[in-house]
Amino acid sequence: MSDPTPLIPPGPDTPACGPPTLDGGVWSVTRHADVCAVLTDPDFRVPEAAPGPPNTLAWLRGTVARFSGPDRHPARRAAAVAALADCPPDGLRRDAARLTAEELDRDPLAGSARLARGVPVRVLAARLGLADPAAAVPAVAVVAAAYQPGAAPAAVRRADWAVATLVAISPAGPPEALANRIGLLVQACDATAALIGAAARYAPAVPPSVPTAALLAEVLRLDPPVRATRRIAARPARVGGQAVPSGAELVLRFDAANRDPAAVTAPDRFAPGRSVLTFGAGAHGCPGERHALALATGVVDVLRERRAGPATRPESGPARTRPAVSR
Repeated sequence: MSDPTPLIPPGPDTPACGPPTLDGGVWSVTRHADVCAVLTDPDFRVPEAAPGPPNTLAWLRGTVARFSGPDRHPARRAAAVAALADCPPDGLRRDAARLTAEELDRDPLAGSARLARGVPVRVLAARLGLADPAAAVPAVAVVAAAYQPGAAPAAVRRADWAVATLVAISPAGPPEALANRIGLLVQACDATAALIGAAARYAPAVPPSVPTAALLAEVLRLDPPVRATRRIAARPARVGGQAVPSGAELVLRFDAANRDPAAVTAPDRFAPGRSVLTFGAGAHGCPGERHALALATGVVDVLRERRAGPATRPESGPARTRPAVSR
């Protein structure tokens, strides 16, 4: 009897697993064990963002836990965790399913891409207490477009306006609480939308008996919305048998490590229950993993029920886009 689950090959930019390699002054780390080791070693740190004027993009990046060094990270992460305390995952899932159904009732032709970008942010914004969740959606999208380093000056100016808008409609609080609440919304924008979009592409090829939560977990492994993240070595170290000097930059390739044959059998086969690194690990592991999966589950549950996804079996593998690298 043939296996009914699909094979999903890696994208063309996904490197093969192997020892760390140095290219252009940057170490590429691809093996599952090596990526785990770096993520959980406190001597490998996230690139820190410089502070900026209040209520600007630079202020946001310089205040969220994601871009904070070890001296400030615990308090800022605690602010994000505290904000999520009022966002039970089951409630997020129900709210996302309800809003998705309402949007499809209003417009049966609403595309999954529109739902994927709008529903999670709107639901999370409401739970986080923003005064106008609908207005938060376009503002968060503008911030997300400029969130990573290297954004064009015009995009940064638009993001400055959007951050100020989000602060104005957020509950009052200290700067770290405000920034990390907005940071949660930014995380719920592009990454969660990409996860929902990938799940919608692959769902028709997956047996209906596979729960949506299991579908999403395996999509995270095979087609991660964040394909890599960066770390800086705070001291000389060894990674995968290679000597890495202090100050070296490392790119940890989730897309490769999730398919490491040393960690999973038949790595290109869709088979729920595998180990996934996409949400990170260690001190900087994503504090909103369960919440992001709940939002995505609510949307994809309804899309699957209404068969709103593509009608053809995916044969081209993951979307052929430039790898998204989280700094």
